[in-house]
Amino acid sequence: MKKVRCPKCNTYTLFDETRYEPGQRLVFVCSECNKQFAIKIPAPSNPQTPSNSPLKGEKAGELSANEALPQRGSGEGASVIVVENAFHYRQEIPLDMGDNVFGRYVHGTNINKPIETVDPSVDTRHCIIRVQRGKDGQLQYILRDAPSGTGTFYMNEILRDQDRIRLQDGSVITIGATTLILKLNEE
Repeated sequence: MKKVRCPKCNTYTLFDETRYEPGQRLVFVCSECNKQFAIKIPAPSNPQTPSNSPLKGEKAGELSANEALPQRGSGEGASVIVVENAFHYRQEIPLDMGDNVFGRYVHGTNINKPIETVDPSVDTRHCIIRVQRGKDGQLQYILRDAPSGTGTFYMNEILRDQDRIRLQDGSVITIGATTLILKLNEE
């Protein structure tokens, strides 16, 4: 299943992309604002393997959830798994060295790790995971609240503004009704 966002009101529409042929043009009508918009199913880049590329809108501003959020990912293979508890929509966001600022994606938000969610309890700037090298040369993953309105929880304990928590593989972070799970690469 893929999600596309209405370019007018940012409401999501889900559809099964496997039911359509590459190159096929789809027209949607937003259930919220009745805006009509179109996307085109991309052709696979390699005919042997299915395409994992995002769906591209035919006009500027008509993007899929995946295309709207470019991710760099130079944090040595570590990433954060995002599970939006309301719909169980899973995202994987790679971590970079330095501050990885997580929050709810809103058009024009100035954060580097936006989360595609309709969860209103996730602030647009909610928590920060800093990736850095320790004195021993090992990577460290440090969590702190941004600060946020509803708080950041680490293993069911709310963080205070001054708290800095060192994360391990599988650490569970809760922001609003959304769960983040740190996944480290296998070394």
